[in-house]
Amino acid sequence: MEDLRTSEAWRIFRIQAELIDGIETMNELGPAVTLFGGARFGEDSPYYLAAQAVAEGLSKLGLSVITGGGPGIMEAGNRGALGNGGASVGLNIDLPHEQDANPYIDFGMSFRYFFVRKLLFVKYATAYIIFPGGFGTMDEFFESLTLIQTGKIRCFPVLLYGRDYWQGLLGWLGDKMLGHGCIAETDFELFQVVDSPEQAVEAVRLHYVKSVARVEGERRRTVRARTHP
Repeated sequence: MEDLRTSEAWRIFRIQAELIDGIETMNELGPAVTLFGGARFGEDSPYYLAAQAVAEGLSKLGLSVITGGGPGIMEAGNRGALGNGGASVGLNIDLPHEQDANPYIDFGMSFRYFFVRKLLFVKYATAYIIFPGGFGTMDEFFESLTLIQTGKIRCFPVLLYGRDYWQGLLGWLGDKMLGHGCIAETDFELFQVVDSPEQAVEAVRLHYVKSVARVEGERRRTVRARTHP
């Protein structure tokens, strides 16, 4: 008989436990922004420095910063957020070539399953800021667009940092995807490109202020409906 611990059924319990642990850990986090980007950028990279500055600016607004918890852009995000007002959160992933957590995290978790980790990235985000990176960064970018485009998640800012890095991809999207009718012109409104930490922070700030105002407006309408039926 197959050992339950090595069966597909047992894997479901592991997934469930990881998801519950993640939600219980993150539930009191408050408004947060998720930063993505490559693990291979060093401290002297302009993108590392920009990610650190963006995270610092967001943290000073009282927003927490969530990253993948590893080196490179992730480290820069946590480093900028740490000690500046918002929480610095790292959601690490267990990999065959182990990714060590960076030392600039207030609290973090380590995940076995990519999809559980990705769920938490989006569940607690009021915005995504996507710095240059590799396959994983592309995955997060396109998944966020897919979820927003299909109405599976609320619409929030998806910011690509660094036009010089992304312009080839943007050209291909317009030439091939749009050219063949695979996406609509309006789909380009699902994201925007920024070229400075100030632009990124301001875009998130404006969205957050509008979101707070919208929530407060909905709360007031609900109160009025209950007291004046």
